[in-house]
Amino acid sequence: QVQLVESGGGLVQPGGSLRLSCAASGSIFRLFAMSWHRQAPGKQRELVAVISSGGTTNYADSVKGRFTISRDNAKNTAYLQMNSLKPEDTAVYYCNAIRGTHSEWGQGTQVTVSA
Repeated sequence: QVQLVESGGGLVQPGGSLRLSCAASGSIFRLFAMSWHRQAPGKQRELVAVISSGGTTNYADSVKGRFTISRDNAKNTAYLQMNSLKPEDTAVYYCNAIRGTHSEWGQGTQVTVSA
């Protein structure tokens, strides 16, 4: 089983950057695909980026070229580097670990992009 704790959210001006971290417990983190999702007020949760256990990445069109997902299996941590942030990136960001039918979510971290 994997437990996830996100950190790194906050308030940033448009054009700024933030790096989110998702720390996982458990010794089999490396076997899980990791992803970041976000949910803005009044909207459905949406997939932002995913990285497989082997390191293959995919991104939502809205963040391609601006966000980078990565993982450090030695530290049991996944990251989301967010650059050129826009007000529409404002949301609660959640990380997810999935392996087969086993899925775990973190508690979320707020990202607010505002002048």
